[in-house]
Amino acid sequence: MDPLTLLSIVIPARDEEGALPSTIEHLHLELSLRAVPHEIIVVDDGSTDRTWELLLQESAKMPELCPIQNTGLHGFGRAIIAGLDAMKGDAVVIMMADESDDCRDVVRYWEKLNEGYDCVFGSRFLRGGGTIDYPAVKYVLNRIANAFIRILFRHGLNDTTNAFKAYRRTVIEGCRPFLSPHFNLTVELPLKAIVRGYTFNTIPITWHNRRHGVAKLKIKEMGSRYLFICLYVWLERYFSRGDYRRVDQSR
Repeated sequence: MDPLTLLSIVIPARDEEGALPSTIEHLHLELSLRAVPHEIIVVDDGSTDRTWELLLQESAKMPELCPIQNTGLHGFGRAIIAGLDAMKGDAVVIMMADESDDCRDVVRYWEKLNEGYDCVFGSRFLRGGGTIDYPAVKYVLNRIANAFIRILFRHGLNDTTNAFKAYRRTVIEGCRPFLSPHFNLTVELPLKAIVRGYTFNTIPITWHNRRHGVAKLKIKEMGSRYLFICLYVWLERYFSRGDYRRVDQSR
């Protein structure tokens, strides 16, 4: 397998003026110190604060930063898809704008992808991983949802719903078209990758609750959307007769 040459980091952002500058600066510093060739694509998803203004200021002094605006319908998934459409790298990490994800884990993702894996999935609930200041109600619902997905797909993952994951470009292209306009894209991507036969590795990661702004995920609104996309991919797994599996594994 050819070595990777450029890592794209896609960060959706809506009203993140308090957290975004430090997220970008810490990420860029860590990747530069570890000699990881990179571009940082931040997608402004209809912000009403100074997010876009700050992005333009940062990009003037950081050539690796590529700010874009989602000028169509808004939504977490739509913003990520806009970033994936714009990426130049042969690998991508999807990361949150609120500095809840550890930029050191981005480097570990890059290293694992370079070992030959198609995907690298992080888990906050493996030995060596962890969460800091995780809201109790959200934690309980998270574990229930992930247990349901794990039973349904029997894939062994225990943190499917976490957005912070890494993929080769070939996986992204092989999993299109994407159906999820909202946070359910975080489930659609890894499940499609697994069902379609791409290889993956799982590593422990750490997560810290946001220090600025408010969470955009509305649990009450997302339950049915997560269920829809899980059942959609489950039906593909059992009834598509392998029509969408990666070519070199379907022969």
